[in-house]
Amino acid sequence: KIGARAKASPPTANRQLLTMGSAVPTPAKPPVRVLISGAAGQIGYSLIPMLLSGRALGEDQPIDLVLLDIPPCKDKLEGVCMEVQDCGFGLLRSLTPTVDGKTAFEGCDLCILVGGFPRRPGMLRADLLKKNGGIFSAMGKAIGSSASPNVKVVVVANPANTNCLIAALNAEGVPKQNFSCLTRLDMNRSKGLIVSRFGLSSANDVKNVMIWGNHSKTQYPDITEAQIKRDGEWTSVPTVATDEDMKYFKGDFIKTVQQRGAAVLKARGFSSAASAANAVIDHIKSLYQGTAPGEHVAMGVWSNGNPYGIADGIFYSFPCTCKDGKWSIVPGVTCSDESKELMKATEKELLEEKKEALP
Repeated sequence: KIGARAKASPPTANRQLLTMGSAVPTPAKPPVRVLISGAAGQIGYSLIPMLLSGRALGEDQPIDLVLLDIPPCKDKLEGVCMEVQDCGFGLLRSLTPTVDGKTAFEGCDLCILVGGFPRRPGMLRADLLKKNGGIFSAMGKAIGSSASPNVKVVVVANPANTNCLIAALNAEGVPKQNFSCLTRLDMNRSKGLIVSRFGLSSANDVKNVMIWGNHSKTQYPDITEAQIKRDGEWTSVPTVATDEDMKYFKGDFIKTVQQRGAAVLKARGFSSAASAANAVIDHIKSLYQGTAPGEHVAMGVWSNGNPYGIADGIFYSFPCTCKDGKWSIVPGVTCSDESKELMKATEKELLEEKKEALP
C-alpha cells in the first residue's frame, strides 16, 4: 500500500562466494536509499528496472527504493510497485511508494527528480517556469530538511537546468555541488549521430563529446574534443573529419541534437522515455563509479568558478570528470570564437530563465 514499505528478497551481496574450495562471506554493503519522483510516469517506469539491475550504483549495491508521485497517480503507482515486486530484483532491499512529498525524502542518499509539470500547447515559457518553480522549491526544501547530509540530487524534469537551480537554492544546508541536471541524453544523442556519420561499430567507439549550456534548443553540442575508435586506436574527430564532415558538425549535427526531443515526440506521440532513463543511469554511473581515465562526460553543474567565463549562479552543462561521487569541470578546452558565441547564447537563455523563475 502507498506509504508502506515492502521487504524484498536479500541482495546478492549477502550470498557467499566459493574461493579455493572454502566459503568466504562477502561483506554486505549498506543499502543506498534512492528516491525517484514522477515514478509512475513513462521515464520513471523505464528507469526503475535499469536502476535495480545494478548498472548505475554497482552490481553489489543494495537499494532501498522510494517511489514518489502525486495523489492522482496513486493507483498507477500501486501498479508500478506490483511490477517491481514481480521482477524479483536481487538488489532491492525495500520498496516504499508514497504520495507525500513532505516525508518522502527522509534519509535519502540519492534523489532522481523526474516528475514535473509538462509544457502544454500554447503555454508560455514563463508560465512553465512558474508552475515548476513551486514544485521544485518544495522538493528542495524537503531535501534540505530531511534527506541524508551528503545527498546527491539529479534533476531530469524540464526545464532541467532551471528546475535544478530552484531545487538547489531551496535545499538549505545541501551544497550546490551535490546537485546536477541531465544533459547526458544530449551527449548520447550526439554519440549516436557520430556513429552513423563514420560507420562505427557502436557508441562505445565514441567519447568526449561536449554539451555546453542548457538542455534546450540553444544547447551547443561540440565535437572539438570528441574521439572515435578505429582499429583499436582513439583518434580525434576533427583530425579525421573531411570538409564535408565539418560542415555537418557545425550545422545539421547541432540542429539535430537540439531538436531531437521534438522529433521523437512527433514520431511516437510521446516524449523520450527509454533513452532519457538510459541517460539518467549513465549520468549516475559516472557520478558514483567515476569516469574512465582520459574520458569526460556532459553534466549540468553549478557554474560558480568555472574556467570558461560563464556566469556564476546557474546550472550549465560542461565537460566533467567524476570521482568518488564528485564532479570536476574539465579545464583547458580550446574554444573558438564561434564556439564562444554559441556558449554565450545558451548562457543568455539560462540567465533569462533564472530571472523569470526566481522572484
